Amino acid sequence: MSNFVKISALGNRDYIVDEHLTPQAIVEKMGEHLQEKLSQVLPEKPDLILFPEYCDIPANFINSPAKTLEYCQIRGDQILDLMSGIARNHLCYIAYSTFRIQHDLTLLNSIVILDRTGKVIGEYNKNFLTLGEIEDYGAVCGKEAPIIECDFGRIACAVCFDLNFDQLRLKYVEQKPDVILFSSNFHGALMQNYWAYSCRSHFVGAIGGGQPSAIISPVGSILESSTNYFDYVTTTVNLDCAVVHLDFNQKKLAAIKAKYGTKIKMTDPGYLGSVLISCETEEYKIRDIIEEFDVELLDDYLTRLSSYH
Repeated sequence: MSNFVKISALGNRDYIVDEHLTPQAIVEKMGEHLQEKLSQVLPEKPDLILFPEYCDIPANFINSPAKTLEYCQIRGDQILDLMSGIARNHLCYIAYSTFRIQHDLTLLNSIVILDRTGKVIGEYNKNFLTLGEIEDYGAVCGKEAPIIECDFGRIACAVCFDLNFDQLRLKYVEQKPDVILFSSNFHGALMQNYWAYSCRSHFVGAIGGGQPSAIISPVGSILESSTNYFDYVTTTVNLDCAVVHLDFNQKKLAAIKAKYGTKIKMTDPGYLGSVLISCETEEYKIRDIIEEFDVELLDDYLTRLSSYH
C-alpha cells in the first residue's frame, strides 16, 4: 500500500436538460456532461474520483419521481458502462453515485465503486434515506456498511442524510477505514469534520448544488476545498498516518522529529489535544515509528482512561 493517494472530488452546479429531447438523447446529454466534469480532474491523474449524489440525473428531474424513474429505466447501465470505460482507460478508481432500479423495481440510492480495470468492486446503499425518498420515490434503505478494499487502502461510504445518524458512524469508528467517501446534496457542515476525527479517517465530500467539496484529515482539518470559481478539488493525502494525543507523548514526538526530521510530519489542528503524525517516506511505516518510540495512540489512551470508570 502506497503512503500517498491522489483524490479528486467533483461538485455539481445543477445541470438542466431540455425535456423535449428523446429519453435516450437526455441520457446521452448527461453522459457528455459527466465526461466534461471528469475532464476537469483527469489531467491530474488521480487514483480516486468521487461524484456527488444523483450525479447522472438532470436537476430538473430530481424533484419529480415520475420523471426520475422513467429516466433511470431508460438509462439502465449506460452511465455505469461509461464510467467503467473511463476508469479502465485512466487507471483510476471511480465512485459513482446515483439511483438504481432493482429487478423487483425497488429503488436504491447508491455509490458504486469501480476499480482501475473498470470492474465494480463494491457498492454502498444509503442506509438513512430522507422521508421524500421513501414516501415519494418508494426507495428502500440499505442495511449494510461495507468496507471496500482498494489497492491503496480501505474505503467506506456515506450518502447525504446518513451523516446525521450515529448508528452508521459508529460502525465506521469500529472498522476505521482509511477513507470515507461522502456523496451528497446536503453539505453537513461540522459533521464532516467530526466524522473524519471520530473515525480517524480521511474524509472526502463531493457535494452538489454549488456547495463546496472538500478533503478532510483524520484530525478534522480541511486539506483542500473547491471554491466559488471551481467546483472540483484534487489533492494528495498520506494514508500512512496515526492520531495521537499529546498527553505523555510530547517528548516522544520531539525525539521522533529529532531523529527523522522531514521524514515524519506532525500536524496539529489546535485546541484538540490530538495531532496527526504521518510517515513521509516509503522507507518506513508509521507503525514502525510508533513502536520504536512507544507512542500511545489516541484510541489506546482513551481506552486506558475509560478503565477507571
